[in-house]
Amino acid sequence: MVYSMEQPFPLAASTVAPDPTDLWAAQIRKPPYPTNSAWLNFVLNKGSCAEYLHPYMIQSLDGRVSVCYPSRGVDPAFIFQAFVPNLSVSCKEEGSTSHVVAHYDDLSVTLEFGSKLSVPLVRGCPYITFLFKDGTPVFSTIHAVLELRSNAEETRHKLVMNNGQTWIVYASSTLPLNKDLSTGDHSFKGVVRIACVPSGDGSEDVLDRYSMCYPVGGMADLSVAFQMRYSWRTLGWGELLMLSLPHHRQILQRHKITLPAFAYASIDGPLEGIVGDHWTLRTEPLSIGWYSQHGVSPPEAKDDIIRAALKEVDQLCPTQLTIPSTYFNGKALARAARLGLIAEEVSCPAIVDRVHEFLVRSLTPWFDGTFAGNALLYDGKWGGVVSRDGARDPGADFGLAMYNDHHFHFGYFCYAGAVLAKLDPSWGQTWRCHLYALARDYMNTDPADHDFTRLRCFDPWVMHSWAGGLTEFADGRNQESTSEAVNAYYAAALVGLAFGDPHLINVGLTLTALENLSSRTLWHVKSDNNIYEPAFVSANKLVGVLWANKRDTNLWFAPRDNREMCLGIQVLPISPITEIMFPDIEFVKELVEWALPALSRDGVTDAWRGFVYALMALYQPTKAHRLIHELVAHDDGNSLTNLLCLVISRDEDKSEPKAESRKRALHQSDMSSTKRYSSNGVQYAVGCTITTADSPKAFHHRNTKFSSILSSDINPRRTCPV
Repeated sequence: MVYSMEQPFPLAASTVAPDPTDLWAAQIRKPPYPTNSAWLNFVLNKGSCAEYLHPYMIQSLDGRVSVCYPSRGVDPAFIFQAFVPNLSVSCKEEGSTSHVVAHYDDLSVTLEFGSKLSVPLVRGCPYITFLFKDGTPVFSTIHAVLELRSNAEETRHKLVMNNGQTWIVYASSTLPLNKDLSTGDHSFKGVVRIACVPSGDGSEDVLDRYSMCYPVGGMADLSVAFQMRYSWRTLGWGELLMLSLPHHRQILQRHKITLPAFAYASIDGPLEGIVGDHWTLRTEPLSIGWYSQHGVSPPEAKDDIIRAALKEVDQLCPTQLTIPSTYFNGKALARAARLGLIAEEVSCPAIVDRVHEFLVRSLTPWFDGTFAGNALLYDGKWGGVVSRDGARDPGADFGLAMYNDHHFHFGYFCYAGAVLAKLDPSWGQTWRCHLYALARDYMNTDPADHDFTRLRCFDPWVMHSWAGGLTEFADGRNQESTSEAVNAYYAAALVGLAFGDPHLINVGLTLTALENLSSRTLWHVKSDNNIYEPAFVSANKLVGVLWANKRDTNLWFAPRDNREMCLGIQVLPISPITEIMFPDIEFVKELVEWALPALSRDGVTDAWRGFVYALMALYQPTKAHRLIHELVAHDDGNSLTNLLCLVISRDEDKSEPKAESRKRALHQSDMSSTKRYSSNGVQYAVGCTITTADSPKAFHHRNTKFSSILSSDINPRRTCPV
């Protein structure tokens, strides 16, 4: 993402976020810093908490790098990986010198120990590589070494341990190694690589064959829509051997050699061998825009939506939102914006106008600094947008100033801002810099951006986001709500659509597609799931909080028995992207049937019932329609209007293609007569005529339904109130 604009928010004086530690090497110790990366434990506190970088857990402690090929503990409620230092390596001359992070990029992080040892940790690499500069390698293990076999040149050593694991140590030149793992104080200059041998015939041969080429870094190129291209920087000779995740393999397009029999176990599914220093990953294009996926018809169905919308627009605050929380204020803004888009879709301009006024009153103060309840500020210490309340209180705004949940909070702001910029281009031009700053905060792709780190939340290797920020966790980074992550990237694409920015559209949609793929692969637990163990699969339909090292079915705010919440947090907010997140109708039925019994529990609120009924609408819209009308309350980011738009846009009869059904519905509505409604004693006329916008430019900005910009959506012409 390339921007010429500087970030526009006032500087914050945060007392909450810690100062960056000395674990950042001097050459990179300057903002903006990554705050949600998978290796962040290496720079927090003492840097001694292990991280999981497929296929190994890695800990740096007292000058040693300890490597663990983890086993898993499984319970119906959780899966976890426990760290055990299977094999440790250090440099004698550096003693207990702590590491520094000397380099990082999209796919790797490099630890340095003084001047004699460097360790490039590249994710998905079956070897851990140690670069010695005239130092003495020191090896240790907590296990008994049952057998040591070395080749004549003493460049390959096979260790058979009493825990059932076999490890191989490779050296670029002679390196003596005894059964007690001593090296006889042999000074060494060159490359040492270690690897745990996975089960499977021929695995040793594969490791031997590719042991001489090692990666030292890697980037993920997102310059082409719906494509991500990995490129690794390598040294040595020969071809590069890496490991692929299951959802990599679903979209992997170009590679030289696949080695499915060479596989490591992981909490994210089997890691299979791929040979090649470039991968191309290509998702299916998304076809989505501002409005519902299938259109709203027939005209009498629109009447139901309009009646609900007229009531709910009356409930908008008469002046502006006063909610101080960035999260809940953002949800309320996005709820109103969604109401405005639905009103456009059903040709109710009076509602659109009122939503427009509400959004101007409620969103602008966040940008011009006049909102009394809170403020958006720029944290120059780490390089990111935070809130005034969050900068003073670590618990405020769910830890926003600790860089928790940035994509969740600012995704809602971007959605509301995109809609307002669509409705009011003049407002959009005035505040474009602020909207873009929020999008840059959580999904900047420009490594040269001086204000915001690259891809703060999205992890290109696992292809999903992390929500946890500057907190050291034994289980690594985590994320709870995938639907809010998907919403964030969809919202950024809408910002691009509002301003006619193809690059932002394409990056936003590409991340939307990748996040969605990972959500369906890792959070959705189908009955035929082969990633998780049977005891976990049979007991669950969804992961609650996904950690790098754990799968937890409890939520941050509720136990796993609250199934309506476990479902709802993976559905909200409801928008046109919801149907794309849940394409497997059989699984949707399983989810709803799994959650329905929980609705009879004491204390269940209608706010959470609404999300269960929303999914029911995807396969049983008539019943869902009735149940939705029985609700008396909704989530603060949801509304009756929104639920009705979803359910009414679904056809009970699946016998005809949606596109044809929609075309006929639009033709019918062209001939419909004007309707009259009243709200607060004021009468409104709502015309159902559907036309294009007034100019080609307006059509491009307002009507585009994009699959990397495909023009096919509808923009209702406003009619005049009576």
